[in-house]
Order: sequence, then C-alpha cells, then structure tokens
Amino acid sequence: MATTLMRNTAPREHPGRYYGFMSAVTVLAIVGAGVTAVRANAFDSGAFDVPFAFWLTAGLALIAEFRPTRWGGLWMSPIASIYLVYVLATMITWGFLPALVVQSGAIVLLSVQIQSSAWRTIFNVSQQGLALCVAWTVWNAVTGGSTAWNGTAIELLAVFAAGTAWTLTSSALVAGRQGLRTGTGWGDLTLQWLKSEWALRATQVAIAPILATAAMSSWWLVAASAIPIFSVYRILQTAADREREADHDPLTGLLNRKGFQEEVDGKLADAAETKTAVALLILDLDRFADVNSALGHEVGDQLLVELAKRFTTDIPPGKKIAHLGGDEFAFVWSELDGMTDPMECAREIRARLDAPIVLADVSLEVDGSVGVAVFPDDGPDFQTLFRHADIAMYESKQRAGTYTRYGAEFDHHSPERLHLLGDLRRALDHPDAPGVNLFYQPQVRLVDGEVIGAEALLRYSHPERGVVNPAEIIETAEHSSVMRMLTERVVDIALRQLRTWKESGYDLRMAVNVSVRDLQSPEFTDFLTERIDAYGVNAKRLQLEITESALMADPRRVLQNVQRLSDLGVGISLDDFGTGFSSMQHLRRLPVTEIKIDKSFVTTLCDDPDNAAIVSTTIDLGRALDVEVVAEGVEDEKVRKQLEGWGCHAGQGWHFAKPMSADAFERWMAEQRQGH
Repeated sequence: MATTLMRNTAPREHPGRYYGFMSAVTVLAIVGAGVTAVRANAFDSGAFDVPFAFWLTAGLALIAEFRPTRWGGLWMSPIASIYLVYVLATMITWGFLPALVVQSGAIVLLSVQIQSSAWRTIFNVSQQGLALCVAWTVWNAVTGGSTAWNGTAIELLAVFAAGTAWTLTSSALVAGRQGLRTGTGWGDLTLQWLKSEWALRATQVAIAPILATAAMSSWWLVAASAIPIFSVYRILQTAADREREADHDPLTGLLNRKGFQEEVDGKLADAAETKTAVALLILDLDRFADVNSALGHEVGDQLLVELAKRFTTDIPPGKKIAHLGGDEFAFVWSELDGMTDPMECAREIRARLDAPIVLADVSLEVDGSVGVAVFPDDGPDFQTLFRHADIAMYESKQRAGTYTRYGAEFDHHSPERLHLLGDLRRALDHPDAPGVNLFYQPQVRLVDGEVIGAEALLRYSHPERGVVNPAEIIETAEHSSVMRMLTERVVDIALRQLRTWKESGYDLRMAVNVSVRDLQSPEFTDFLTERIDAYGVNAKRLQLEITESALMADPRRVLQNVQRLSDLGVGISLDDFGTGFSSMQHLRRLPVTEIKIDKSFVTTLCDDPDNAAIVSTTIDLGRALDVEVVAEGVEDEKVRKQLEGWGCHAGQGWHFAKPMSADAFERWMAEQRQGH
C-alpha cells in the first residue's frame, strides 16, 4: 500500500496550531491505544498466547519494509508499502494489541530506511495508531465483539469497514497537518489523496481476509500467501521505478527538471523551518554547440556524461544536481547558514570546470556561466528561484563573467513589467491609439543661439499609473518585439512632426533614439526608407542617436546596418559619448556625423577639472574627425559660454528649454523668432 508518511516540511501558516495539532495527535494516540487495548482485553494473560503463524505474519510485515520504494510525487510523499495487509490480518485474527505492535514496528523500520527525523516518525506512529484504534472500534461494532476470524459474510463486511475507517482516519489526520502547514483546505487535501489511492487501498484491504484465513489454517499457508502479496508489492516497485525514471535524465542519470523541482520543494520546506538558506544555481556551458558541430553529437553526449561524473564526485550533504537538457545543469545547496556565502557554491561548480576533459584523445576545455538565486531573499518558491537563477545566468553571459547572483535590476520581465509590456503593446496595436507620444527638447547652435533642431523624447501615459519613466519603458520593451513596434511609432510621430514644422516654416532637424534591436535588424533601414518617402521629408533632417553600448553589442552587424542608414542620407549621432566602451577604431569606421557629450560631464564642467578636460578633449576630437559636437545638460549661462569658447557646435538642456509637447514647442519657437 502507499502509506501517508509525511515529508519533513515546515509550517508556512499557523505554526502554533500546526505544532499543537501534532502534539494533540500524539497524546490522543497514546490515550486511544491504551483505552482500546483495555476494551479489547489485550492485557489478559491469554492475549499473548499466539502461534507461530503470528510471528511469521509479523516478520513478513517487517521484511517488506527493508526496501521502501517511493510512490508518486504527491504532497504526502507516500511510500509503496504492504504492511497494512499484515496489520489488518493480525487485528482480525489475534487482536488489537498485536496489530498495533506489528504496525508500529513496521513504521519505525520504514522510517529508519528512509532516514526520517524523530518527530516525523513519532507523528506517523501516532496518526496510524489512532487510525488502528478507529479500525478496531468499527470492526468490533460490526461483528458484535467477535474475537476469532471465521470468514463469515458479516466479518468480511467488517474487514472492509475497518480498512475504510483506517484509511479515512489516517488520510484525514495527515491532511489536517498538511493543511495547517500550507493553509490549504483540509477537505481538498483529503479528497486529493483518496482519489489517487482508493483502488490500491481497496486491493490491500481485500487481501487481508485471505491472509487471515490462511493464518487460521496453517503457518505454511501464510508463507505461501506471501508470494502473491509480494507480487503485488513488486508491481508497486516496478511502477515506482518507472516513476523514478520519469524524474531522471536518461543520458546522465541525474535528475531532470521534474525531479529537480520535487527535490527543491522539499528542501525549501525544510529551510523555512530551520531558518536556513537554499541556493539554486543554473550552469550553462559556453560554446557547447561548437563541440557538437565539430566533433559530433556522440562526443557532445560523452562530454555531458563526464561532466555529470565530475559534479557528483564527493558531493556534500544537502546538494542535488540535475541535467535540464542540452548544455544546462542545475544545482541546489541546502542548509546554508548565515556564515555561508552562496557564491562559494558557484565557485565550487566553476572549479570543477577548470581541468580539461579528454575524450577520444581530444582535450576539451570547458567553460560556462553560472546564475545564482538564494531562498528566501531571491524568491519564496521553486518557480521564482529558478527563473531568477536563469536571469542571473544570462546576465553572467552578457558580462562575460563566470557567475552572478540575481539582482532585481537584471529582471526585465518581472510581473509588473510584464503587465506594463502588455499595456504598452495594446497601446501600440492601433496607429491612433492614445498613450504613446513625444516631447521635444530644442538643440541650439551656441555661436549665434539659432535653434537648429530638437531631440524627440518618449512619453507614455499609462491609463492607471499615469506618466511612466521613459527609462523603465525602454528597459521593459528592448528585450521583446514590442521594441520594434515602439520604434516604428516614435519614427512615425517624429517624421509627421518634421513635416508639420516644415509646413510651418521651421527647417529643423529631428534627433530620434534607436535601440540595439533596431540597429541589428536589416529591415529597419527598409522601414525607415518607406516612411521617409511616405511623409515626404528630407532624410538629412533626421538624426538617429545610437549609444556606445549598442555599437559594442554586435559591432560587425551594427556597423553594416549603420552604413546603410548613412547611405540613405540619415545623420548618425553617437549618444552619451564617454560613458561606454567604444574604441577609437570603431569610432573611425562608423559613419558618425555627430557626437553628443553626456550631461554627466557637461553639467559640472565649470567646477570639476576632470570633467572639463573630458569635454574639451571631446570637442577637439570631434573637430579632428570633422563631426559636430552637441553637449547635453547645459543648465546655466556659465556652462554655455565655456562650451562656446571651446568651439562646441550646439547645446541642449534646461538653460534653453525643458522638453515640451509639440504645441508648446511651436509656441516656444514663435517666441524665439520674435525675440530675434
């Protein structure tokens, strides 16, 4: 049968009631067993006069627990076991107390086999002891106090009634305990268990009368009956083995994701009780596809098997390893105290990659990136921790590092951002849908104060949150297809505004920021060409601003697409200059028409000699490369004059004007004309 042996899990709700319930079950079991034993006359001298058939029955019940087999993955972590057959047969043949001894002995032996904690063993002995008390009471009530098994119809009915009572009582007690731990409804948990196990329980109870009849006839019939009974047990073991195979990776023998999740769930529950941490780590091998391509998939498989052997050699207690498929492995470390650095776990994994792996006389250097997420700080459950470890792993890859712990700033797809992304997508689905708009900040030629253009700045008004920070919008959208939709909307609005300004007599240029995804897509140039023609504007009036980080993301492909944009006549501005990592070689090769100095250097240049040196040197560099230089963050006249003195072409900042709507910009422009 599948006994209701509980995992060593911790209460998540009502801890006082939880431990009070367990204590109450233990006390009730002691009292109930004593009262039932007295009522059953178990302490009469004749009650201990039992034949060899009893000892054989008891011995078989214990022998069955020498090889416990986990059955299924339910919340109770049941164990495939058959001792209930022998317990019921003992109860209806020799009485309550012998049955209680056999049952308790089997549970203790089983608990030792699966390394249960002491309190877990006590609870299981207690709850099943209570179940046996109820079963005996039902048996006694149906049979009218029969003390010997005769195999009558009423006794057969009584066996099924007693077995049902035992099952319902045991399941209800475990469900009550689990319900207090998780806050789940007691009734729902009881029904979940009964629905999954009713057929197996019925079969086990049905075998008990057969065994009792054999025991009343001869001990050798008890021995003979063990064959079909243990055959049923073997069927259970086979099914459990198949269940185990479903939890393990056939190539490496490690846990697969399903089995890994079950292990982690158990460790998280234990950690919640012991107030310790659990580290979940994901390792992704670098360039594993190259091994498959160059040496074949068979060598790639051998590499994975050898790595699995390395990872499982001398593993510390509390550590489990899984092969998630392909080139990904997962690890969990439990029982980490406050003195243990979770990153030590990552360093140990990386250390096992240091030595090369030799396969078929080929020495392979293996490297990989590790992401780390720690319970409870980085997530309360498996799904959250796994996702956060995965995010950290990809962050490690992008940084060209070896291991990284999860940080909220890495998470571009948190639930809040996913909701924001969905709302943004809906706002972009229709060309005239409200919400997405542009503000414009003027760019002024420093030598004469002439307004030469404006930078288009994204504004998104959320129906509930109001105006959302543009940086949050970009961070949310740039890792999804929504970024393309957003860029297309911004370009449409900007080109339409350029045409409006031209019709109003303002021959200005428009600076528009574009993302890495745009620069990596050859289709972007085609889209831009089509929209420029559709609005009938001069391509030279459009200035695309790209960042140094975008340039470095994929220099070869970005340079190729930027060259196509330049050939179209569009101006290319290198934004936030000085904050990235671009080399002079890339700057020389890139068809840049303008450099924008980041405001972090400009705002304080009059007070910070280092920033002043950077700004003046950049202006000189722009002059040497024959590209214009625009300074962002001009906030006072003193800075403007200094920039003009150094020969800076144009400035942009609050000293001239804040970003404003299109209507406000036109009014501002009209005022500037009147002032001149």
